[in-house]
Amino acid sequence: MSAEFEGKVALVTGAGSGIGREAARLYAARGARVFGADVNEQGLSETHDLIAATGGLIDTLRVDVAGEAEIAAFVAHITDTAGRLDIAFNNAGITGGTHAIEDYPTDDFDRVIAVNLRSVFLGMKYEIAAMLRTGGGAIVNTASVAALTGPGGMSAYAASKHGVHGLTRVAAMENAARGIRVNALAPGWTETPMVAANSAQNPAFAELARTAIPAKRGGRPEELAAAAVWLSSDAASYLFGHMLVVDGGMTIGGFEL
Repeated sequence: MSAEFEGKVALVTGAGSGIGREAARLYAARGARVFGADVNEQGLSETHDLIAATGGLIDTLRVDVAGEAEIAAFVAHITDTAGRLDIAFNNAGITGGTHAIEDYPTDDFDRVIAVNLRSVFLGMKYEIAAMLRTGGGAIVNTASVAALTGPGGMSAYAASKHGVHGLTRVAAMENAARGIRVNALAPGWTETPMVAANSAQNPAFAELARTAIPAKRGGRPEELAAAAVWLSSDAASYLFGHMLVVDGGMTIGGFEL
């Protein structure tokens, strides 16, 4: 595998499982020093061991991405330890419950917005400042096909992911001339622990995944991670404010013969 990220430092949130874990593995395999964050300490430990076993460079830290003090401390830890920050994959997220809007618990709505949207704002607030000190970098934010659609029962999730799309575009506009590229990844139905849990509580969501994806399968975490890593690589050097939809054709909106 190429060493295209040799000498670079990559931050990955949600690194304890799913897309985040696979992205951390891929960055490390391509030479980056990776700093992984999650609230799932067991998952983080497993990610650490998987990367370390192959000779990759990985540091992990428990971080609640919705907390400003924790995000600030995490980025400061990275720059104090490694001296720079080149890549940030703001990937942590939750689906929240499944409720009609009139029944949606306000506290749950606020929590989804905090973990999925506020965290991206906070991440970029501190990541951009760190990147500017060493000449720039690349940021990828995890949105969702729910940034394009209106999945019933998932108002908080859809609102948060529409917000990630908007934040990404604003950050891209503000930083395009300052050496920082900002883009978003919009996964479709992906075979991660989070999606599996949501499918169990929302059978309609699971049925949609089975019937509405032209590829007739869910995405594999490593496929989504590869797209995120590409967005942060020099191969995507002229991409700014883009949301890359990787969904097996789920949002094509057509029909079969």
